Amino acid sequence: MQDTIAIVPASRPDADAIARVVSIANRDVADRFGLTMENAPRHPSFCTTEWILSDMDRGQAYFVCRESGMITGCVAFEQADAATAYLNRLAVLPEYRHNGLGSALVRHILTLAEKTGVKTVSIGIIAEHERLKRWYQGLGFVDAGTKRFDHLPFTVGFMHYAVRP
Repeated sequence: MQDTIAIVPASRPDADAIARVVSIANRDVADRFGLTMENAPRHPSFCTTEWILSDMDRGQAYFVCRESGMITGCVAFEQADAATAYLNRLAVLPEYRHNGLGSALVRHILTLAEKTGVKTVSIGIIAEHERLKRWYQGLGFVDAGTKRFDHLPFTVGFMHYAVRP
């Protein structure tokens, strides 16, 4: 991994590669929690190019990291309103994990939020995914409650990051 991680805006031609990264990066989570196309069809492990293009059409901004021209990680920023944004689709290919890439992608979104005047960045995770929850807590996110949805086989845990003005 490089000493400095270059994170750049993605564009529509990157959608196939982004969908691939999101899908591959989330397969271990789907396996761990028994998620299938039948019980969780919108889980990121089943991500398609159409999902990414639809996100972009709705105004989500995607950012990527590349190594040797290949996208190795991504994240999306969705501004819900003047004060709130969502950090979405954070994904790092398994062979590129544990080198600071995920943290760099999250910090990129937090910096963007600060520059755009957003006060809170929110995320949703599988509440039972304790390791991921602790990782986000280490980046400054705090618990904001859980919610059970009838159409999901897990509880959603919400976390927020208070952006410093």
